[in-house]
Amino acid sequence: MKRFRGQQLFELIRTFWLETIREPETLFWGIVFPVLISIGLGLAFTQKSEEKFQVLVISERPTELDSVLAIYGRAGEYKGRPAQVWRVTDKVLGNAEFNFVRSDLRSAIVSLKRGEADVMIGDTLGALRYHFDPHNSQAQLVYMKLSAMLKSPSVRTEDSSPVEPITLKGVRYIDFLIPGLIAFGLMGSMMWGVSYTIIERRSQKLLRRMVATPMRKSNYLISLMAVRTFMNIIEALILIAFAALIFGITVQGNIAALITLYMAGNLAFAGIAILISSRTHKTEVGTGLINLVQMPMMILSGIFFSYHNFPDWSIGFIRLLPLTAMADGIRSIFNEGAGWMEILSPTLALSVLGVSCFIIGMKRFKWY
Repeated sequence: MKRFRGQQLFELIRTFWLETIREPETLFWGIVFPVLISIGLGLAFTQKSEEKFQVLVISERPTELDSVLAIYGRAGEYKGRPAQVWRVTDKVLGNAEFNFVRSDLRSAIVSLKRGEADVMIGDTLGALRYHFDPHNSQAQLVYMKLSAMLKSPSVRTEDSSPVEPITLKGVRYIDFLIPGLIAFGLMGSMMWGVSYTIIERRSQKLLRRMVATPMRKSNYLISLMAVRTFMNIIEALILIAFAALIFGITVQGNIAALITLYMAGNLAFAGIAILISSRTHKTEVGTGLINLVQMPMMILSGIFFSYHNFPDWSIGFIRLLPLTAMADGIRSIFNEGAGWMEILSPTLALSVLGVSCFIIGMKRFKWY
């Protein structure tokens, strides 16, 4: 009897695996797409390029800015409009190009609303006045750079810069991003590959036909989880390989601890996926439930930016989210050299969550 159950599980895993690899869309969205995201974002945030800023001058009479631009600026064009261009070279922080375009107040406000400009400069009683959204980090950067330049326009940071670049591994944005993408890809794969698959088959009356077979409910669910876990491992290996090849990312911590944490994450999100799909029979409802689970964690768990940007009172709650625990654990192994002791707590928490959700989901599971 046990041999029959084991053979049944093996055949189910084999069947679901063949179904998966025969669908090009699944392979693209599950494996290729996350790699393309990491490459695109990595290139965007690691390549040193010249920053270009547009500054709108709304004063009709000459100001101290005009006298400075007469010395350091040059006539040019910015997006089809005449402009005074002030280019500042900086070997450490990167070059910056300020494009000063004269405009009336109404047109300038429209440009700010459209995101075409960063800062407006006016003149009040002979003094320059800066107008920008104080919550816009880009506008703040332009203001700080420009105000410092106007105070000492002849100073060039390339000659004597107090900034010493940090070249340690793990401090770049791509080092922060890749572990987050690994965790996020795992969650999405389990949510859509397991949960949505079950809901869709139930809505199409395909699960109803399986009731008459001797197939065990647990074998069916475990086989879905196993195939998706294997797919996730392939995706993670390809992503890590590309990141190492293109961006020089290395795993500084314990590899065995990383594998253990990753498998605990698979178990956690597989259990959540089973619980979500245990009784849902409409794909519309299923899509809503999956997004209800995914979207908060995608935003809050620090995948693309640090969750420490959120208010202090919310940090404790954010750290309880399974995606946060997994992303933080993977980052600590990749970038901080963490080992078994550092990932013990998140691994246990993810494992307990996964097993609990799987048991509850299996008991609630309906074939139709």
